[in-house]
Amino acid sequence: MFYYFKTIFLITLLTAMFLFIGKLLAGEVGMYIALGVAMIINFISYYFSDKIVLSYYNAKEVNSGEIYDIVKEVAFRANIPTPKVYIIEEDQPNAFATGRNPHHSAVAITTGLINLLDYNEIRGVIAHEIAHIKNRDILISTIAAGIAAAISIVIDIFQWTFFFRRDDENNNINIFSYLLILILGPIIALIIQMAVSRTREYLADQTGAKIINDPISLAKALEKLHYYASNIPLYKQNLAFNHLFIVNPQSLLNLFSTHPPIEERIKRLYKLANNR
Repeated sequence: MFYYFKTIFLITLLTAMFLFIGKLLAGEVGMYIALGVAMIINFISYYFSDKIVLSYYNAKEVNSGEIYDIVKEVAFRANIPTPKVYIIEEDQPNAFATGRNPHHSAVAITTGLINLLDYNEIRGVIAHEIAHIKNRDILISTIAAGIAAAISIVIDIFQWTFFFRRDDENNNINIFSYLLILILGPIIALIIQMAVSRTREYLADQTGAKIINDPISLAKALEKLHYYASNIPLYKQNLAFNHLFIVNPQSLLNLFSTHPPIEERIKRLYKLANNR
């Protein structure tokens, strides 16, 4: 229930930002227009954010093969419906889960991950993603991705609108408000992602390891993924989607990392293995 409240909070935040920007651009009329746009984007974020993310990375659905079989087996162990399985043609080894709930979910894995990890390590990664679905993290994470992307688009639209208005129209827009939006917009998007991701990664590691009863394979997978993700760039990068991945696809951005330290995640998994 707590995560549904967080979802409502994110939707409310997006709506408030649209209303604020709409009022700055066109007064009360702008607020009503912004409200309509916000309602459309909120609807899209809830029902179609997962499809937008998968489409952005050109993910291709598979219905057979080793990866599909692993997802099916781990989902059975987790007592959830088998998610849809997607493969992304990317050299960087990475993976993510998306969707609204266990009945509307998907797991996406890059070809780089498939080529890098052995069977047990791939199984560990998939268990982590299945854990996100089982723990119902995917709704809040997927909507956060949609909202963060929407905020970025709104900032761009506002910036271009501001510069192309006539001078007398620009006087109606407080320069302080303009700067406030440009500064706070991206920060809010990052805060949204950080708030929903960091602590849930620890839980997904723990839950995933318990599902397959193999913390070591997941720990080894995380170590490899972290190293190679640091050296192999993601071809299609988008800050709005970083928090979805099992390891940060842009690892140099440590200041605003959407993930907890990989060393701590690995340490906890080895501790979990020793306590069995």
